[in-house]
Amino acid sequence: MPLTPYDEYPVHATAYPMSYIPASDPAWDDGYYYGVYDLESGVFLINGMRIAPNSNMIGGHSSLNINGVQRTLRLSRIWRDDFSVSIGPLRYEFIEPLRTTRMVLEPNESGMSYDVTWRGLAPPHLSAHHRATRNGRYTTDQSRFNQVGTATGWIEIDGRRYELPENAPWGGVRDRSWGLYESRPPLAAAAHYLPPAPPPAIPRALRFSCFLEGDGFSSYFHLHEGPDGENVYLNDAFGTPFEGWINFGWDGPALPLTAAKHQLTWRPGTRSMTGGTLTLTDANGGKWLLDMHVPHPPHVLGQVGYHVGAWRDGGTIHTYHGASPALEWDEFDFSTQPCDHIFPGNGETRKVFGVEHLANVTVTAPNGKISKGRAQIEIFLNGRYSPYGFEAQSVHGGLTGRGIA
Repeated sequence: MPLTPYDEYPVHATAYPMSYIPASDPAWDDGYYYGVYDLESGVFLINGMRIAPNSNMIGGHSSLNINGVQRTLRLSRIWRDDFSVSIGPLRYEFIEPLRTTRMVLEPNESGMSYDVTWRGLAPPHLSAHHRATRNGRYTTDQSRFNQVGTATGWIEIDGRRYELPENAPWGGVRDRSWGLYESRPPLAAAAHYLPPAPPPAIPRALRFSCFLEGDGFSSYFHLHEGPDGENVYLNDAFGTPFEGWINFGWDGPALPLTAAKHQLTWRPGTRSMTGGTLTLTDANGGKWLLDMHVPHPPHVLGQVGYHVGAWRDGGTIHTYHGASPALEWDEFDFSTQPCDHIFPGNGETRKVFGVEHLANVTVTAPNGKISKGRAQIEIFLNGRYSPYGFEAQSVHGGLTGRGIA
């Protein structure tokens, strides 16, 4: 249990150094997701890091989607050799915790680089702590917070530079989580050696997660529903029925949201959204109407490295790849969806589509004021979902619902 730089601060939650993790499950991880986007150009940058202390690895990714053409860099190194929040050319600098992060990707073999400052528009929101069980064992025991922001700086790919100006910053989102998440092969226990678990009373079918920036406000909300639209607590990695807030800057009030109703439209042959409407109800009974349109092909997640098939050696963001740091990158054209995609790590050809959407949003506030906004929306649809006529689908490990047709 070596000391880390964070042991300097009085923040310990156990009687051990910060390198000690109070669980031995390989699914225990701790990390980040950031998104930076521009609706006009169709450029969408996502990056992330996950520390997997029980395999002693820190893995990451940086993926640039330009109107459906995605280039992704995957990175990995041994964690306890170096406790900095960096992997090879990618690093985070926390300028002001919970408010401002600098994200840097130094020039590297992928041809991508950037220096982006991400700034929150309001304080982050900590979701209700979530637990899920399977055969008497916790399979999820996790904390998560979300935050809407903006981004400035620059991004470059193959010598082409995109400026993110101070006077017109790009949209920004972040998701921060730690604890036990869902198990991910190949480090998960082999299911055929375990007794079958009883099926959940109501399985999760829909996850809808939205980061919204409007005129003078920002909002984050997420909802989860069963196969027939049941909005109830679920025994699942994303089990909270509904949570949401509207913020009016750093010093303004945080207005809780209490409910959401949706009427969405879908890209043919996929479970990707093309647009639709949502009605949000706030704690005062006010109604917020969101009219959404998705102008660009959504981001395909399969290549970032969380699931078997993305890394060429068959591993994942949690596993060792024979070097420290290990880097690999590739580029795929997902501008027409759905499309066939060969996963390099296992040679499987699967029909894929995007699940991370950028949307133009027209917002009608409870007082009738109409304004323009922008949003990043994540949609996972698993199996049958009768409100929109989706039928059951074959199971494909952790990728089910995350962009596999």
